[in-house]
Amino acid sequence: MPKHVDREARRREVVDALFRIVVRDGLQRASLRAVADEAGLNIGSVRHYFASQQELMRFAMESMLERVSERLLRHVEEIGGLAGHPRPEQYDLAAGLLAELLPLDDLRRAEVTVFLDFTAAARTDPAFADLSRKAATGTRGLVRRVLTRLADDGALGQGRDLPAETERLAALIDGLGLTAVLHPTVVTPQTCTEALRNHLSELAAPAP
Repeated sequence: MPKHVDREARRREVVDALFRIVVRDGLQRASLRAVADEAGLNIGSVRHYFASQQELMRFAMESMLERVSERLLRHVEEIGGLAGHPRPEQYDLAAGLLAELLPLDDLRRAEVTVFLDFTAAARTDPAFADLSRKAATGTRGLVRRVLTRLADDGALGQGRDLPAETERLAALIDGLGLTAVLHPTVVTPQTCTEALRNHLSELAAPAP
């Protein structure tokens, strides 16, 4: 009797194998054959689910963006109404949400590493450009949403320019993520967390 294979589960296994290769060896080493070997499959099985390396890479990037988005959505409502929280707690909640975009543990380090490799590839490969742009605009959309909610609850200083502050905070997150992946002993998870919290504190309105 033929063995039943869960197509989506198998595709996720292949994507997980791709992620491991990218984190360990870089995107340029993630051929279909290398991914098949990493997943413990023959290359024909991988081709059954992904017709080309490009298709596999797009699916992997889309899966990663979806996974991060789902995790963020679980957190975002926590800062939906901050008026009843003490000021430090407001910024703790905001920092905790934005920290999902930083490489603070193995899972997030892998995600940021994969994101950086795909972003670099998108610079010269138009096939990935739309996903790279989606990720960049998504980060800025999240940051703007967080700052807007803080502003609505009176937790931002007067006269703050939201578009400018959005870009400044997004640039901080991007820079921390890049340096923490490239130089993890220089920019540690603690460094990332402290830099993010300090930046948010700088934006704070004076406590009533």
